[in-house]
Amino acid sequence: MKKYPLPPFNEESALQKVQKAEDAWNSQDPIKVSQAYSIDTEWRNRDQFINGRDKVQAFLSDKWKKELDYKLKKELWAFKDNRIAVRFEYEYKNENGQWFRAYGNENWEFDENGLMQKRYASINDLEIKESERRL
Repeated sequence: MKKYPLPPFNEESALQKVQKAEDAWNSQDPIKVSQAYSIDTEWRNRDQFINGRDKVQAFLSDKWKKELDYKLKKELWAFKDNRIAVRFEYEYKNENGQWFRAYGNENWEFDENGLMQKRYASINDLEIKESERRL
């Protein structure tokens, strides 16, 4: 399976890859999102280490059960060869109705088929009022 665009990335293809990731994550469909990752993908997400596409699907299913009304915006930060760095923010509310904005950075590494084989994310959450939402 190939996920276009393929590395090595230029500015246009890196921007396309970031937009495709943003669109997929905003779908909140764990299977759709996981198709962008290699079978043996390696993640660090906050304090969790996740290995394998099946584990990614389980992680995302759990995530979106807790993070309600999720909305994400990604921005290309840098790229070179088969790597892309992004910064992002997303908003969600928990089951008690408390809103949060999460800020973070991700480092991505892709295989020759354009599948993400490594994803390292650093994320911080900030409680916000509903009136402070931007997304």
